[in-house]
Amino acid sequence: MANVKSTTTKAISNKVSFTAGRVSDFKCPDGKRDAFLWDTKQPGLGIRAFSSGKKTYIFQAWVNGRTHRTVIGPVESFDIDMARAEAGKLQVAASQNVSPAKVKRERAAAAVAEEQEIKRGLVTLRQVWEEYLAANKSYWGDKHYNDHLKAVQQPGLPWARGKGRVTKAGCLNPLIDVKVGELTAAKIKNWLEKENQSRPGVATQTYRLLFACLNWCSEQEQYLGLVDVHSLRTRDVKKTVTKLKPRHDVLQKEQLPAFFTYVRQIENPVIAAYVQTLLLTGARRNELMSLKWDDVDFQWKSLTIRDKATSQGQDDGFRIIPLTPYVESLLVNLPRRNQWVFSSPTAKSGKLTEPRKSFEPALKAAAIEGLTFHGLRRSFSTLSEWVEVPVGVVAQIMGHKPSATAEKHYKQRPLDLLRKWHVSLEGWFLEQAGINIPKNSSSQMRLIR
Repeated sequence: MANVKSTTTKAISNKVSFTAGRVSDFKCPDGKRDAFLWDTKQPGLGIRAFSSGKKTYIFQAWVNGRTHRTVIGPVESFDIDMARAEAGKLQVAASQNVSPAKVKRERAAAAVAEEQEIKRGLVTLRQVWEEYLAANKSYWGDKHYNDHLKAVQQPGLPWARGKGRVTKAGCLNPLIDVKVGELTAAKIKNWLEKENQSRPGVATQTYRLLFACLNWCSEQEQYLGLVDVHSLRTRDVKKTVTKLKPRHDVLQKEQLPAFFTYVRQIENPVIAAYVQTLLLTGARRNELMSLKWDDVDFQWKSLTIRDKATSQGQDDGFRIIPLTPYVESLLVNLPRRNQWVFSSPTAKSGKLTEPRKSFEPALKAAAIEGLTFHGLRRSFSTLSEWVEVPVGVVAQIMGHKPSATAEKHYKQRPLDLLRKWHVSLEGWFLEQAGINIPKNSSSQMRLIR
């Protein structure tokens, strides 16, 4: 609200019937800051002329015992009839003890609300999804980010790995162009039911990604009120989500000979080395794919593994584990094409991205189908009990967060202590597989198959 002093009698008496000529000719006299001209036809309508040459239509009225004035707009933007019509509306409000400033605030708020409503009616899930990815990419690992891209990928695009093959529509693709304000529990339920017919596991994962995005959207100022996440996650929707059973794939002690025999026969030496190193270090698949030559210390026999914390923006997101003799023999013989230890001459990134195509035939030949790369990590932990490796040692090598207070704050095992147990465990693996244990020297790393 703009409160002003009442005008002088001289100013009020300066009244004429507005015409185009009079409006154009009216100017602020020399030596004055401003001047007023009032319309005799429409009460309260006036023109305020400034010494700078600027002129605006104004409205002035007596409301609740005080004089109130507000700007209608520049003279160049309103003709006389438009200005009189606007002043007439403000006069009606003033007669009801509503100040012109309040009328303008209410109109502005209504205009903003209308604009937001129109905007919300145009906002699609694709727009929100892209903003969500851009805002959170720096906090995610590559795999998690790529999962979001894959969820909405378009069908029919050339496949990155394979001539003549095209991409399949991402699981979330059927909903991606739906307006967020038009999302309903029924639409999400129908989408889940269709996706469950061909890829229930992927549908469950994508469902979680979708609601993480919607929760983020509901917290953004520009989208407040756009979506009610609680109303979308109804009981019927939750029942439609496939309950994923935890995997229990793990190598048995008696399967180790066949596993090593056929994995070592994989034609691609990089993939063969990668699979064996996964088992013998207990590392996560993406951690090992991202291993660089700078992370391998052949002199002091260590590997620096960039773990989950690195992808979440933490500076200390790495762990140093022993470079055991057999793993060293695998790595020292790999080609050094670029910065990546497990490189690929055909991959755009220069490193391995999806080695299962070569891994699965080896598993089939070994009669242990269904084993996943994460199953190799699980096998490292499970089979370590045969050698009675302390649980804390296994967790530190694998990069598990310590759970007990003593593990968190009091036990800091040096690399040499980890090496004692890790080399012992590797030796047991090789013994079970019938592989000769190599000498601990990088210059003598040719193994007898």
